[in-house]
Amino acid sequence: MQVLHLVTSEEIFFTQQIDTLERKGVDTTVLVVPGADQIDGDMGSGRGVAEYLQFLPKVRQELRSGDYDLIHANYGLTAPYAITQFRLPVVLTLWGSDVVGFDGAVTKACAWRCDAITVRSEEMRDLLGRDAHILPSGIDLERFEPMDRREACERVGWDPDRKHVLFPYSPDYERKNYPLAKRVTERTRDRLEATDDEIELQTISGVPHERVPIFMNAADALLLTSRHEGSPNTVKEAMACNLPVVSTDVGDVRTRLRDVSPSGVGTTEDELVDELVAVLESESRSNGRDAVREVSWDRIGDRILDIYESVLSADESEVAG
Repeated sequence: MQVLHLVTSEEIFFTQQIDTLERKGVDTTVLVVPGADQIDGDMGSGRGVAEYLQFLPKVRQELRSGDYDLIHANYGLTAPYAITQFRLPVVLTLWGSDVVGFDGAVTKACAWRCDAITVRSEEMRDLLGRDAHILPSGIDLERFEPMDRREACERVGWDPDRKHVLFPYSPDYERKNYPLAKRVTERTRDRLEATDDEIELQTISGVPHERVPIFMNAADALLLTSRHEGSPNTVKEAMACNLPVVSTDVGDVRTRLRDVSPSGVGTTEDELVDELVAVLESESRSNGRDAVREVSWDRIGDRILDIYESVLSADESEVAG
């Protein structure tokens, strides 16, 4: 099976998806929209109309030169390029922010022409307003696994006798809402009568993906304060490390954390403070790893293959009919 992937940027989870599909025998070619200027993967940041116009001839040239079975458009802004041809079936994968705002308008205008759509959560499917497969991105359970906390603290240079709240992004990443994380941490210190040194809010940016598990194992809690998400991998990766998670009610986080303790979801700043206080007072790791096994890349890869085969079978039936 030969698949042409269109993508706005080669995020870690996207490259892991490609690696998984190739291990399962899919021949893949990837075309990336030019001109990405990102802050921790902020989709489309820094691009203008010119970059997206440059992408169309690249796609058409590749389709003329390659012998593909289907097109897989990753992120809604790649959908227009996939549906400008009428020969190959199209699978569209949405990541989260592409179902709201301007990106969401583009996505919805193109979705009807796609043969299959995958979204990260029920919330995304509701926002899209169309039938879609709920398919979270996978995680690498061999890379993200529990390790000794004190050893992890030593490896990242943190004091193991302090409590560390991990905000796993750059403070400049606007959609992740660092100001809220800062307020929640400050109020948590006040509630626990702790100093800035006793409870530290840690941020990471530009860290190689293979080192992220060390930071997660060194932390006492992961704090996610995003305004919107699809199925945030940082939450699932934290779960795989048994790191407690406190998060806003975005994407599929509430579903993921349903049976995980200690961890919690808050819909208000007050609730987030309550949840973070409870996690830090517990001084324990979570049972998240058991809950996240279902989204290993191997299982997600099999589900993507099932979607490909279903789309191709339907396309063959239409041709025969």
